[in-house]
Amino acid sequence: MNTLARRLPRLVVFIALCSVIFLLASCAHQPPPAAYDHLPGFWSGLLHSFLIFFSFVGSLFTDVRIYAFPNSGGWYDFGYLIGAAMFLGGGGASAS
Repeated sequence: MNTLARRLPRLVVFIALCSVIFLLASCAHQPPPAAYDHLPGFWSGLLHSFLIFFSFVGSLFTDVRIYAFPNSGGWYDFGYLIGAAMFLGGGGASAS
């Protein structure tokens, strides 16, 4: 019981700090997109996630973004998620 009494204040501080960080992160927003004819959708998200490694290396040296902005929202996110899971091995890659 003595160990729990020593860890409890640390746990409370950790939870409070995480809550403050999540609260501040939830206030972040992106600027509204300008008028575009074609916003990236599902297929663009899929392609961008296949190129994630090259985009990351390019972003270290130039002004390339890994994630397209502005995009069409949920469909782009879904394509990006599916493509990244396929490119990076998915959840079953470490299962033996």
